[in-house]
Formats: sequence, structure tokens, C-alpha cells
Amino acid sequence: MKFGQTQFGVVIPAYNEPRLKLLLERFDFSKTPHVVVVNDGSTDDSISKIENFPVKIISHESRCGVGAAIRTGLNYLKESKFEIAVVMAGNNKDNPDEIPNLLKAIEDGADYVQGSRYLGSKQLGAMPFLRRLATRIVPILWSIRFRRRFTEVTNGFRSYKLSLLNHPDIDIEQDWLNKYELEFYIHYKVLELGFKYAEVPVSKVYPSDGMSISKIKLFGNWDWWSLLRPLVLLSLGMKK
Repeated sequence: MKFGQTQFGVVIPAYNEPRLKLLLERFDFSKTPHVVVVNDGSTDDSISKIENFPVKIISHESRCGVGAAIRTGLNYLKESKFEIAVVMAGNNKDNPDEIPNLLKAIEDGADYVQGSRYLGSKQLGAMPFLRRLATRIVPILWSIRFRRRFTEVTNGFRSYKLSLLNHPDIDIEQDWLNKYELEFYIHYKVLELGFKYAEVPVSKVYPSDGMSISKIKLFGNWDWWSLLRPLVLLSLGMKK
């Protein structure tokens, strides 16, 4: 089965993202017409710069967290009767031309598709050493937990069937999932509950324009714990 344009939508969470306009300029909206930008309380002019693009903009009054923004986008797609969600970052490190690669894996039977920068010979650009190290270590931890090999866990470029969110053991409305936890919570539940999982190669190009490369700060705050929290708490049965 080949997915039509009315069956999938793209969710892009954004908070003060100066590269958002550059990302949307790369879209072919004739092929990917349903793009939802969730403005998570931005205080800069990044949202006003995209108002002329054919995208749906949903705004939070104040910053709630990337997980809350993704949840808003997913709920919008579900309410609008879409079947598939594609989630990608708004910082222009992901390539919209690779969305069909994710959808193809779902057509081939996967319920959840993780884009991996470490499969094949995809581009990484100016990826900092410590970030490269962290994105290698985290999949090892998940591989140990689930006793299968993963090359990627932290890349936010993913696609999945929205129907999996209807499973009684998956509850994305929990408040503890408002930051980076939501993405890893869904990832964990997909593996724990036996949904069909796949990885596909994607590029992840880190720009060298002098602007911040990511909202995630590995040191100096608790972002590292937000990334690992679902794996730890769900494995220990401390969260559901």
C-alpha cells in the first residue's frame, strides 16, 4: 500500500528557532502538504517569518517543553483523522526529502520508524565530538536493555502509526513527559509492547553558521536526565 498525502502529517515543534524558515524552504508542499508547526511559546520573530508558508501553526501561550509541543501536534493529527505522523526538528538539521524513506518502511510493515544518522553513509556535517559520543552511547544502553542492536535513539526524525497511541498501556498525556521524555517514552513503549520497529538511514547535518546547534544542553542543567529518564523509570517500573 502506498500512503497518500491525506494519510500522513508532519509535526515540527519549535521554540525560538531561527532556522525554521530555512527548513520550510526545503519542503515540496505538493508532495508533503500537511505540515503542523507547534510554536511552543516562542518570544522571537521565528514564527512571524513562516506565516506565508502553507503550514498549520498551533501556538502555546508559553513554553511548555518539546514533548508537550509534539503531543499537541500528534493530537491534532489524530483529531484530523491522519494515520501516520512524521516528527522532525525545526532547526534545519533534518532533510524533508528523506520523509518518503520513513514512510516506505511503514508501507513495508513497520509501526514505528527511527531515522538513523549512523546507517549507511549519510552526512553529519559539523557534529561536535561530545554530541557524537553521547549519541553513540545512548543506543548502547537501549541495546542492553532490550537485547537487540540499535544504532540510533536520540535522533528526533521519526515516523509512526498514530494508532499505536491508542494502546491502553501508552499514555502520552502524562505531565512528566513534557520535555524530552515524550519521544523516548513512545520509543520505549513501542519496543516493550512488541510493535514492529525499524531503522532507516537519514542525514543529520549540523550547520556551521555560528548559531546554537541544539536546545539540548548535555551539561549545566538536567537535559541529560530528561533524555534518560524514560529508560530508567520505565525499566524500574516507577512510571507507567
